[in-house]
Amino acid sequence: MVFVLIIGDFHIPHRTYDVPTRFKKLLVPGKIEIILSTGNLTNKETREYLTTLASDIHVVKGDFDDDNLNLPENDVVVIDGIKFGLVHGHDVIPWGDHDSLGVIQRKLGVDILIHGHTHEFSAFESEGKIFINPGSVTGAYSGFTEDVVPSFVLMDIQKEKIITYVYKLKNGELEVNKLFFSRPKTKESDENFD
Repeated sequence: MVFVLIIGDFHIPHRTYDVPTRFKKLLVPGKIEIILSTGNLTNKETREYLTTLASDIHVVKGDFDDDNLNLPENDVVVIDGIKFGLVHGHDVIPWGDHDSLGVIQRKLGVDILIHGHTHEFSAFESEGKIFINPGSVTGAYSGFTEDVVPSFVLMDIQKEKIITYVYKLKNGELEVNKLFFSRPKTKESDENFD
């Protein structure tokens, strides 16, 4: 099992002041192995906060990130034999569009595409690939939706399946939902079964 935190769109301090206390109590060092962030950290202090949670951190540049953070526009990370693509999503037109996300997924050649920018959680499968938007961990306002619900995703990668826990704060109450995905078939996993 591998635990992956999928998180993004912080917008600290420009649109909000911090990660909600309820989330901070859940996000403790020693539990998370890898962090994938869709960006918009906006400052080095937010990145430093992530380093307190895990040592293996991958962050891409959001449209509000400072250039001095030196973040890539996209990243491809292999976790337990699964290829993850990581993009912010501000250049996906229209924002969050499934077909446009599919183009990026194919271009990066990944099994799971992590994207953000809309500040709204979403998850779907298409053509055997998985697409996840963790939403905004702080609930920072967005031009995409007026009612932003703070959210993040914790992914448990197991041998044959992926359990995705979606954490949301709705009206101050913590809500956790589970989504189950079959582990994507990769060339590496196909070779192991031949």
